[in-house]
Amino acid sequence: MKVTDATILIEPGIPDKVKNTTWADLGCGSGIFTNALANLLGDGGKIYAIDKEVQDLKIEVADKIKVQSFRLDFINDAFPFSNVDGILMANAIHYVKDKPAFIEKMKKHLKASGQMIIVEYDTVRQNRWVPYPISFENLIQAFSSAGFTYIKKVGERTSVYRSEKMYAAAIKYH
Repeated sequence: MKVTDATILIEPGIPDKVKNTTWADLGCGSGIFTNALANLLGDGGKIYAIDKEVQDLKIEVADKIKVQSFRLDFINDAFPFSNVDGILMANAIHYVKDKPAFIEKMKKHLKASGQMIIVEYDTVRQNRWVPYPISFENLIQAFSSAGFTYIKKVGERTSVYRSEKMYAAAIKYH
């Protein structure tokens, strides 16, 4: 996937260029979705880019958005941020076995007015690359159980690697 594809997928779920917002990208990988998010945030924004592996992120709008990278296990390690405006997880929550506990962990680091964007495969079939899949239907159940009342599919595309669709979901408290 290219940055433009990632941007198109998540753009409907991102507030319009609000200045000085802070987001976390959990499981940022090579930074495709970090760049997409950076393109969508307003000037003065900040992104905490978290991944298990060391990443050399090349951010296209680095003059307008500050990106701080951290090498850590987002599932087991403490987050190096708190009170963020948003959390992005693109193709990462399928690594989390205990989703209810992890959702609670994310909630503790999110502003009451904050939101999440989750990008995932719309499947329940496991494989070695997607050990704990979460279909959109199951995502609704998991986040509703955690007290989120706004869970909306904001994007969809066919996966390059699998026959299933990928979805992007925007999640808020209200």
